[in-house]
Amino acid sequence: MRKRIMASFMTVCMLLPLMAAPALAEESPKVNGGADLAPSARSAILMDADTGTVIYEKNSHDQLPPASITKIMTMLLTMEAIDSGKLKLTDKVRTSEYAASMGGSQIFLEPGEEMSVDDMLKGIAMASGNDASVAMAEKLAGSEEAFVQLMNERAQELGMKDTRFANANGLPVADHYSSAHDIAVMSRELLKHQGITKYTGAYQDYLRKDSEKPFWLVNTNKLVRFYQGADGLKTGYTSEAKFCLSATASKDGLRVVAVVLGEPNTKTRNSEVSSMFDYAFAQYTMKALYKAGDLLGSLKIEKGDVAELPLNASQNYSVLMRKGAKSNDIRHELIVAKELKAPIKAGQSVGKLVVYQGNEVIKEFDIQAPQDVGKAGWWKLFKRTTSGLFD
Repeated sequence: MRKRIMASFMTVCMLLPLMAAPALAEESPKVNGGADLAPSARSAILMDADTGTVIYEKNSHDQLPPASITKIMTMLLTMEAIDSGKLKLTDKVRTSEYAASMGGSQIFLEPGEEMSVDDMLKGIAMASGNDASVAMAEKLAGSEEAFVQLMNERAQELGMKDTRFANANGLPVADHYSSAHDIAVMSRELLKHQGITKYTGAYQDYLRKDSEKPFWLVNTNKLVRFYQGADGLKTGYTSEAKFCLSATASKDGLRVVAVVLGEPNTKTRNSEVSSMFDYAFAQYTMKALYKAGDLLGSLKIEKGDVAELPLNASQNYSVLMRKGAKSNDIRHELIVAKELKAPIKAGQSVGKLVVYQGNEVIKEFDIQAPQDVGKAGWWKLFKRTTSGLFD
């Protein structure tokens, strides 16, 4: 028993300094020569979508009006409801008087008109429909006010400390703000839902196609047509916010998110985001460590109904590297407690995948239990303890 206690104590001591080590994702690699990739923007950020590593930033935590970029959170909550089974793409969404009264960008919903969730997503993602956003908010939460509460709760869960939402569509209102950093965070989260780029990456489509009044949709984000690899995400404009964009593009296995706020016009906005994309794809590449499903190792569980739990990669694990940098000095190590005591909950943190470049920690991935593990009964523990006596 004393040996077991000492071994557990030593394991915890080994884990403490590694858990405290800063991750590369918390730091921002320097742009060569200190170049400003978005000189006209009030605020900007360029982030690797896979790891969250910040490649470039400028006033990225300034709290500014996000205009229709707000709808990224509206789409995120919609996609999460679809993935959880709460909502289906074929479900009908009825338009209230209030939703139909929204001004600005809209798909001209009539009070009482019904449209599928699929079509509502098209209207939000491509046409930036303020009316469609409120209709979806009411469908999901019963009222826009209740939906805004869900938006702020989700923002808090994602660590978006610079953000407060007051409506579902980004129309000007007091105390409604976000930051380039927080917008990149929720953009990364939205991109985890693979189906979303079907909507955000389409350049044109139709609503009410088989009706007497078909409505032609053209994406407000022109980069999806004119920048190769771009497939989202959301534009925004008000007289206060100026021209804003959260954009994403992928090339050769690298996906990045670029956010600019407060640009003077659409031409400058699109040009500077394109330059940010060009910089990322010219300078950086991804080094894969594990693919989703790969076996990472195993975890011994004391008094569990299973004695050992395999740990498989829940996602693709990779690190962002500058092109031309030596990759042979990149190594990784799985650090888990040698023995954890049941019960264990699915999603409980059980260790870290630590990535080193030389002796420096450049990235840490939290490793979570893949399933619940309950306590073993006395008979199972007895058989497990005595099985070695009869081998």
